[in-house]
Amino acid sequence: MTGDTIAARAGVSAAAASWRIRLTGHRGRVGAIALLATVAYAVLGLVKLASFRASTFDLVIMDQTVRNYAAFRPPYVPALGMFHGRGMEYMQLADHFSPVYALLAPFYWIHDGPETLIVAQAVLFAAAIPFLWRYTRRVLGVAPAYLVSVAYALSWPVSQAVAFDVHEVMFVPLLTAIMIERYHAGRMLPAFLAMAGLLLVKEDMGLMVAGFGLCLIVMGERWRGTLCAVFGIGAMLLVRGLVISVFGGDAKDFWAYGHLGSDIPGAVLGIMRDPLAALLLPFSEEAKVDTLFLLAWPTLMLCLLSPLSLAALPHVLERVFSDRVQWWQADFQYSAFTVVILFCAGVDGLARLLRWYERSGDTALKLAWSAAVCAIALTLVPKFAFDQLYHPAFYKGDPKAAAAAEAVSKVPSGVTVEAVNSVGPALTSRATVLLWSPTPRGAPWVVADTFRWEFPFGSLDDQLAKVNELQGQGYVKVFERDGYVVLRR
Repeated sequence: MTGDTIAARAGVSAAAASWRIRLTGHRGRVGAIALLATVAYAVLGLVKLASFRASTFDLVIMDQTVRNYAAFRPPYVPALGMFHGRGMEYMQLADHFSPVYALLAPFYWIHDGPETLIVAQAVLFAAAIPFLWRYTRRVLGVAPAYLVSVAYALSWPVSQAVAFDVHEVMFVPLLTAIMIERYHAGRMLPAFLAMAGLLLVKEDMGLMVAGFGLCLIVMGERWRGTLCAVFGIGAMLLVRGLVISVFGGDAKDFWAYGHLGSDIPGAVLGIMRDPLAALLLPFSEEAKVDTLFLLAWPTLMLCLLSPLSLAALPHVLERVFSDRVQWWQADFQYSAFTVVILFCAGVDGLARLLRWYERSGDTALKLAWSAAVCAIALTLVPKFAFDQLYHPAFYKGDPKAAAAAEAVSKVPSGVTVEAVNSVGPALTSRATVLLWSPTPRGAPWVVADTFRWEFPFGSLDDQLAKVNELQGQGYVKVFERDGYVVLRR
């Protein structure tokens, strides 16, 4: 072996070792970002739970689902079933097709309670960060990858999702990040497995799979794209039309387009009769316009230059075409379904823009855009739920929480209790919780609130009248403080 060969091999080995060291360093830093995000998300949810700012709808619903999976029972959700008048053995799969919740069941063997769901949600949202970092590093470079990752961690869709109980959306950022990053890396098997996993998250995720298929078609992958689009639409129609009804659900529960028609064919005919009105429908309300702008603005609108945004388009249209006001707004968890897709689309949009102007090697522009994206995320923090994390008042107890905790302590374990919306999460780990509502459920125990309006009552007067009605029916008041009333039949 010649001296030159030995030197060459030594140089290659040194370069490989240097790369491994750098990669290990990146893993540590990216892991630190994900860990800090996990802690912040978990703290937000756990403090809200401990201070009675979580809600029966939806935290108790998810808790009942996973607890039953953990006990190897069907995912019964008595709180939802009784609210809809469908009985105590109504299954979560009849409401939303989310069998993915079964993956969380083993964690209930460690700790049986809604705290487990809050922590699991925090971990899952943060777990998308390494995949988003890898994708951005490959397209724009290392420094932009860190900035975009921080922007996602602070993003307002994630903020709103982790602040509002827990929902099936917790699985979507991770799965979409894997789908996009692995496909971009040429690793088709994990990409398509992540895509298939989306179909187990919610009954409408077939639209997202179809949108990704449309993206592939536009990028020239016609065969794969067509397969994805057909598979996604077919899966959605199968789940909504057959699977949900098998579990006792009704496809009409998901129809939120009565202003267009009574069903899909009727809606299509309605759109054909007045296509201009349909075209303007996504912009017909100020809240819709605000949400659409807020979805694109965190990428400086560059997500609109990428075919990847087509993967998010069907889900966004599903929201803005509906007649359900909460779907349009930025206040809930719905925008978190598409947040990773739009960040990846922004990264790709910038790369395309630079190629069009033959400046694909301009590191300064890549860094400037990424810094601006991170700055936008920071400026939006005070306007959304993460703002609470740096205010001491968020962590302080108040008389309401103390009274609520005392009321909860009066309810025995193992009973069925109708609980006011904000109290249910504190009882769900040791009692069967139903939502206290104007419709009587006949539960042996009731925890009511006569000082603060609570969903689903129309007014505070209605709540007070309901307490008086229950007492007239033979319920006995066993506790009262700061508006909280505990009744026993």
